[in-house]
This record gives sequence, C-alpha cells and structure tokens, in this order.
Amino acid sequence: MLEGESDELKRVFLEGNPYLLGITMVVSLLHSVFDFLAFKNDIQFWNKNKSMEGLSAKSVVVNFICQLVVFLYLLDNDTSWMILASSGIGCCIEFWKIGKAMHIEIDRSGKIPMLKFRDRESYAGNKTKEYDDLAMKYLSYVLFLLVACSSVYSLMYERHKSWYSWILSSLTSCVYMFGFITMCPQLFINYKLKSVAHLPWRQMTYKFLNTIIDDLFAFVIKMPTLHRLSVFRDDIIFLIYLYQRWKYPVDKTRQ
Repeated sequence: MLEGESDELKRVFLEGNPYLLGITMVVSLLHSVFDFLAFKNDIQFWNKNKSMEGLSAKSVVVNFICQLVVFLYLLDNDTSWMILASSGIGCCIEFWKIGKAMHIEIDRSGKIPMLKFRDRESYAGNKTKEYDDLAMKYLSYVLFLLVACSSVYSLMYERHKSWYSWILSSLTSCVYMFGFITMCPQLFINYKLKSVAHLPWRQMTYKFLNTIIDDLFAFVIKMPTLHRLSVFRDDIIFLIYLYQRWKYPVDKTRQ
C-alpha cells in the first residue's frame, strides 16, 4: 500500500462517519465480487464460444488498446490499488480475447517477426463482418478527429510532467470521453441482425451492477477525475443494450 493511501485510510477511520464507513466497506466488497464474477463469466463465455457470428471482432481489439491506455494512465497517477488491479486484470483478459476472436499468426517473412491477425470463418462468412467494417469505418473518422483536437488542446492549455505524460493523458482523455464510440459497432450489429442472442449477458449483467456501484461511489473511492466521469458514460451504453434486449428477445431455439 502506498504511503498516501495509508494516510488516507487512517483519516477515514479516525474522522469518517462509522455508518458511512461500514456501507462503503460493504459496497467495496460487492464491487470486488461483481468484478470477479464479470471476469469469470467473460472468460467462460469466450472460452466456450465457437462462433463470431453477431460479435464485433474489431471492438475486441480496440477494447484491448483502450484498456492498455487506461492501465498505463492509472499507473502514472495516484490511484487506488483496487481500481489498478481491476484495470490490470481486465487488460490481460482483453488481450486473451483477441486470440479467441481472431486467428493470430507470427509472420516471419521479414527481418522482424510480426503478429498477423486473420478473421475467423464464422465472422467473415456472414453479414457480421460487413456491418462491423461499416460501423468502424465511419466511427474511426469521428474518433481520429476528436483525438487530434483533444491532444492539441491538452498540449496548449494543460501542464504535463513529460511528453510521455502528455501522450498518455491525451489518449486516456479520448478513451474516457469518446471510448463509448468503440462500443457502438456492437450496437449497430445488434440492430442490423435484430438479435442479441450472441452476447454474453451474464457477464454484462455483473458489469452493469458494478456500474451502478461506481455511480454511487464515484466520489468516495480515490481515482483520477477522468476515470470517475467515465462510469456515467457507461450507463448510457448499458441502457441501450438493455433496450435492445427488450426490443429483440432472445430466441431460445437459436443454436
């Protein structure tokens, strides 16, 4: 535990309201439990999943990049170990999921071996890839423009410890502010296919419960401001997923 976290913990125990402290501890425990269950069910889903039909493969890759940027940003700032551990585990899982969503090969034709990604047959052989490419194409234009504008603004009007800190801060700001854009391809695929049966709903339910906890305690647990604001952004996405769940009921006979 960092020295700052130790001092903060002492202050909470000595000066804090005992009832509020008890509630905070219980909710923090629930947050950790839901995190574990979400990770567990996410791994189980992708480990058993044999088809990428209806799932956005590009979102899996982009999610890993976003998770990695956030994890590096949290490391560069004074962040609670609970938030840091959750982000680190999530980053590892997202990297593992890439191998489940796509074929990964090592290309040794050049001087330096490079990783080569190839779409799975269940993804490329139907409308899923077409819808995924279409959604990501237009969303990437918007995202790149927002990243450029945000980076220039940050360089001109904010102070940074180093160039590395500026790059990391700019990328993280874009992930937090505009990261929901990367979730939109899956929403678009759901809309075009008129189905949500392919989604890992158990894992998403635990994540949604954690989002509610984050909403209630976003200003209690120590975390960077951008990370704090991002939890409210996730609410909108989950509400849209819930609407699609209601709009497109799961077909129990679907194989």
